[in-house]
Amino acid sequence: MSRSTRSARTSFRNRVPGGTDGRRMLVIGFIDKCGTGLWSTAMALYFTYVTGLGLGQVGLLIAVSGAAGIAGAPLGGRLADRFPLVRVIICTQLLRAAALLALLTTDDYPLLVLFSAVGALPDRATNVLTKLYAARIAGPDRIRYQAINRTTSNIGWTLGGLGAAAALAVGTTTAFHLLLVGDALSYLVMAALTLRCAEPPTPAGRVAASSADPAPTAKPSNPWRDRGFLGFTAADSVFFLHDSILQVALPLWIAHATDAPVGLAPLLMVANSALVVVFQVPLSRLGSSTEAARRLLAPLAGLFAVGTLALAVSALGGRTLSIAALITAAVVLTFAEMIHTIASWEISVALAPDDAQGAYLGVHGLAQSTQRFVGPLLMTGLVSAGPLAWPVLGAALVATSAAQNRLVHRRLPTTSLSVAKVTVSEH
Repeated sequence: MSRSTRSARTSFRNRVPGGTDGRRMLVIGFIDKCGTGLWSTAMALYFTYVTGLGLGQVGLLIAVSGAAGIAGAPLGGRLADRFPLVRVIICTQLLRAAALLALLTTDDYPLLVLFSAVGALPDRATNVLTKLYAARIAGPDRIRYQAINRTTSNIGWTLGGLGAAAALAVGTTTAFHLLLVGDALSYLVMAALTLRCAEPPTPAGRVAASSADPAPTAKPSNPWRDRGFLGFTAADSVFFLHDSILQVALPLWIAHATDAPVGLAPLLMVANSALVVVFQVPLSRLGSSTEAARRLLAPLAGLFAVGTLALAVSALGGRTLSIAALITAAVVLTFAEMIHTIASWEISVALAPDDAQGAYLGVHGLAQSTQRFVGPLLMTGLVSAGPLAWPVLGAALVATSAAQNRLVHRRLPTTSLSVAKVTVSEH
């Protein structure tokens, strides 16, 4: 091995927080997104062409699965507080594989709905569990770790999507089956790799407050009784609408309300992934502390305002204006997505008490799960309402940002929770 190669590997290890287990979990996340990219792109078509479901049946199946998945986040968080985290993660991976493979065994509609709903529970829980693992293994460097994780995940998702596109070009039943089996196999590989990960230290065992820390505010151990945290989660669910805007509303808006070519929609999705890969890690420096993450809520409001206004402008007429406005909206909302990810990640961990971190992060996971269920319905309504609906949504997002800023400012101590802690023992 050359000296330059050894130097590059050493540099990579130094840049990724969490040591060997942190890097291994990044690989696991990458494999997860590769497999998910294979299946999610073809799921609706699989149920249409392979199992013979009608359009309404497919829509109902996806909606029921999404509703069932909402319970996955708090359930996963609660289990992580009671059992070893690594074991819980492995169980979710195996359950995801089993539920997916079960789809191959039947064309019966109730069973397809049941298996899809069962698979949605561990799927939604996985986001919370991997977030919890990263928070414990990376400690104060969790913001950077999450940024690297999002970058590798976007690359994995893109590669999986390309693989799905190649299989869909063939369009045979065998090709669809291979996509499903490929995703299931990815979960089994992930479970095998997770077995090699050590259990991360709990917050109480890994971090101790320094003598300079202010006395922490008493926090209830039950997140369902913590009105402040529930308010934070509710506001965060509104911010997560950027997902539905980019993935659901933007293609529909291009097709039904603008003079832009329909082919622009997938190009904007590619640009979204590319921007995240390039900028997520550098932007993570803006959230280097909990207080810094809170201050990001102000520019987040500005990005939402500009992005929604650009969507309204795109419907004013003219091909050139529409294309320019849509590109502006996609780029600005992508940066809003990245800024929100940084702020949401750091603040949610900081607000969670050490003795119930899993339960709190599980409840916070409801923000994204609920948005995935409600967001598409809301976006189709906004598209139908016309251009004036976008400034109204922008104003709502700005108002939510201001309310979130005040709420978080009251809940957090004056000294950042991320930097005012001293590591006692590193895993």
